[in-house]
Amino acid sequence: MMENSWFANYSCQIITFVSMQQTFKKQEKLKKSKLIEKLFTQGKSLTEFPIKLIYLEIGHKSPYKIQAGVTVSKRNFKNAVNRNRIKRLLREVYRKNKYVIYESENTKKHIFMFIYLGKTEFDYHVLEDKMKLLLQKFILKNK
Repeated sequence: MMENSWFANYSCQIITFVSMQQTFKKQEKLKKSKLIEKLFTQGKSLTEFPIKLIYLEIGHKSPYKIQAGVTVSKRNFKNAVNRNRIKRLLREVYRKNKYVIYESENTKKHIFMFIYLGKTEFDYHVLEDKMKLLLQKFILKNK
């Protein structure tokens, strides 16, 4: 009997770990141009410098609550290498902190666009702190 209870506890821990995986799969990425156009015309925004979040509540076909995209201005970063690095950092910071939204019970299906506003590249830890603040602002605004 002891072995069965140990196995039950162990399997519960595995299931919890699997459900909290920090991934950013293809279905979570905002790709449809019609949705992006609708987001920019009808969306609401929040800002926590250097990140701006434009969001819109919409019933999309993805099984995930949120579909997200990232953009960096070509005006501020002429070099594609620098733009791509910042986009990669933003995607990573979102991927690591999206649990904040998924744990919130009253979050409906939304589409997000994260826009980088800074004119210089910020450190990963600064971006992570700002992303956490931005996601918490989003949750408070949508209660």
